[in-house]
Order: sequence, then structure tokens, then C-alpha cells
Amino acid sequence: MLKGYDSATMIPAKDLEKTRRFYEDVLGFSVDVEDPAGIRCQSGGTAFFPYPTEFAGTAKHTLIGWDVDDLESVVDDLASKGVTFEQYDTEWIKTDAKGVADMGPGGKGAWFKDPEGNILSIGQFSRR
Repeated sequence: MLKGYDSATMIPAKDLEKTRRFYEDVLGFSVDVEDPAGIRCQSGGTAFFPYPTEFAGTAKHTLIGWDVDDLESVVDDLASKGVTFEQYDTEWIKTDAKGVADMGPGGKGAWFKDPEGNILSIGQFSRR
């Protein structure tokens, strides 16, 4: 029923202005819609919506991820802008000193948080 429609990721924010500055100034997105219910940023052929709520940062899982061509250069670029990458040492994921994990054949990933504590990720996977 829904597979023919576009989807969007919702990103909770207690401080929408601070969150907006992070997504614009650090991650390089532009806001293309703004109203009291939140803001919309285009990301490739999709969109995500930071919106005001008291529940920001309470999720313990990744909310949104981007598939990039060169993960190492994106990690370095974001780190130069003050982004701190998460360190994981679990049964499934072990990150190196830079926060990059080997995700199996042809893949690697890294995780970081926005100012609200929402977990975001970048990944690089073999192209088909």
C-alpha cells in the first residue's frame, strides 16, 4: 500500500534552532521548508524533518543514515568540524580509534550524535 510513496525521516529536537544550525553549518544541509511544526531538509531524493518535541535524544538507535562514497574522508571532514564519533565494542560492531567499523564484505560504518543526542550514521557499501 505505501511502497509507491516517498518516505521521510523525523528527527526530534528540543532546541530546534540549535539543531538547525548543526544540520546546516556542520552537515551542510539547507532548510527548504520552515514552519512552527519544524523544518525540512532535502537529502538526495529524500527528506528529513527536525521537529520540536520534548522527547529528543531518547532513542537508543540510529535515526537516519547516509550512504557515502568515501567514508574515511567524510569522517575526517566531520571530525574537523567538531563531530565526535561514537565508539562501539559489541558482538556485532567494533569501531577503530576514528569510530569506523568494518561491516563485513565491502562495507564500513560510523556513528555520531546531533546536539540533541540523536544517533546518526554514515556508511560506505560496495556499489552493485
